[in-house]
Amino acid sequence: MQAHGAPEPFSTPRLDAVPLDVAHAEEMAAVLFDPTLHTYTGGSPEDAGALRARYERQVAGSPDPAELWWNWVLRLRAGGYLAGYVQATVRGARAEVAWVVGARWQGRGYAKEAATGLVGHLLDRGSVRTVVAHIHPEHAASAAVAAAAGLRPTGERADGETRWRRDAPQEAGAGRPTDPGRGL
Repeated sequence: MQAHGAPEPFSTPRLDAVPLDVAHAEEMAAVLFDPTLHTYTGGSPEDAGALRARYERQVAGSPDPAELWWNWVLRLRAGGYLAGYVQATVRGARAEVAWVVGARWQGRGYAKEAATGLVGHLLDRGSVRTVVAHIHPEHAASAAVAAAAGLRPTGERADGETRWRRDAPQEAGAGRPTDPGRGL
């Protein structure tokens, strides 16, 4: 990742994950306006002003120097529209991730593509070794996205949500093959 804890952009076949900027608030307010996006997470859609204020806090970063807030908007390469976001809260070698794709773009595989790209982006850099997501047990679409990104349910619960997890493969020791089915 870049100096000062800012996230690096990354791409998938159809999406560019662009580091969040306050200037994205207006377009993202329209993307996130559908109340159904809050069915499992709570809350309600925010207008551009409220979203701008939230983005200002997110871009400024965590007040805890041991924690990094990495946020990206998802830009469709075809058309250039923003379609959602992915985020990671990184503390040490662990990242807690989330994803949201606007209702207009759901059902096209964008969430799976974005989450898979995010998890790969985090684990490929080597500093993140564990990726965790919290998913409402009735949110089948989000569970399918997590599974596509290689996360597996742990059986643990936090605030009524199921914890999903993926660990980076262990490095092979001298003369010992790597077992891709085992994590840290």
